[in-house]
Amino acid sequence: MESNDVVRSLAALAQPVRLQVFRCLVVAGPEGLTPGALVEAIGVPATSLSFHLKELTHAGLVSQERQGRHLIYRAAFDRMSALLGYLTQNCCQGEACVASDGAMRC
Repeated sequence: MESNDVVRSLAALAQPVRLQVFRCLVVAGPEGLTPGALVEAIGVPATSLSFHLKELTHAGLVSQERQGRHLIYRAAFDRMSALLGYLTQNCCQGEACVASDGAMRC
């Protein structure tokens, strides 16, 4: 993952509603959710949700698929894994981050 992609992803998640939407989609898993289900789950107006979904999609964290008359949004688990991998790539220089006594090494 390129550093520009990481910054774009983190910037998209650095907003409370977008973070809540993304986490809701992660919980929903591969089945995803419709915008109506997201509105109901997190209680934001549909117009606001549309804006936030667009930002998450632009950052590559969310995908959209049309199923008949419905749009289904899903968390992009591959992108999420790549982001987490990038952030922890050199964690503790390959050593376990937690010692056997529970103390953090980093």
